[in-house]
Amino acid sequence: MFLPRKIMEEKLQHFLAEDLGQGDITTALTIPKNTVIEAIVVTKQAGIAAGIEEATILLESLGLTAETQVEDGDEIKPKQVLIKISGNARTILSVERTVLDIVSRMSGIATMTRRLVEALQKAKFKTRIACTRKTAPGLAYFDKKAVSIGGGDTHRLHLDDMVLIKDNHIAVAGSLEKALKTVRKSASFSKKIEVETASTEEALSAAKEGADIIMLDNFSPKQIAETVETLKKAKLYGKSLLEASGGITSKNILKFASTGVHIVSLGELTHSTRALNVSLEITKTNNR
Repeated sequence: MFLPRKIMEEKLQHFLAEDLGQGDITTALTIPKNTVIEAIVVTKQAGIAAGIEEATILLESLGLTAETQVEDGDEIKPKQVLIKISGNARTILSVERTVLDIVSRMSGIATMTRRLVEALQKAKFKTRIACTRKTAPGLAYFDKKAVSIGGGDTHRLHLDDMVLIKDNHIAVAGSLEKALKTVRKSASFSKKIEVETASTEEALSAAKEGADIIMLDNFSPKQIAETVETLKKAKLYGKSLLEASGGITSKNILKFASTGVHIVSLGELTHSTRALNVSLEITKTNNR
């Protein structure tokens, strides 16, 4: 995932402005204006580094020097230095929390994603792991980029990425078949069509109508396995990608991945992930 640097700077500076309010009064009252310091961002936990690029862009946009010691996607160990920072003490202390929040959240998401990807690979499943749109407003880009860094799939980034006919669309349209046929008349050839289904019968109908992706929503592993067998008997298995979604967690993901679905998506990656513990430590001061 990529955004031009100026756009990224604007996004990140918006986060900082929200935290600063009218200014960091504690730093202004305790730190002389021309104090120069050196500091490090260090991790207290093992995991996968993420948010390093974003943190560096924010620091440099404020006139600070940032030297990255790791790259996004690297395995990191406790007490490992991630970024070395130097520059105006007031600026470093004022941006500290925003930088740490970015790195800790993105690294936490990337770490959890990588561990799940590794668990599926160890079990010799080819099932892909995807996140959902269950992100905090304003954080979708960063959360989904972290999933990508961890080796997962971002799924839809925005509503215009593809057609995803959900239960409420079907309820208003009248039926799954009617919704699919209506979409096919007007949808661009460049957009894939996914249908959310609530039963084996609906999944079979979606496959017959030629959906690109069929979401098996809130199916149990047993129900998914039965649906896969039904599609195989109808010689439709493999014609559409099958996505399991709903009720999937890090604890039961292997059960879902073993059913024959091609994708497992879980909101836990972004809405409940635990941030990696990182801190900023001052290593040198130089009062001018």
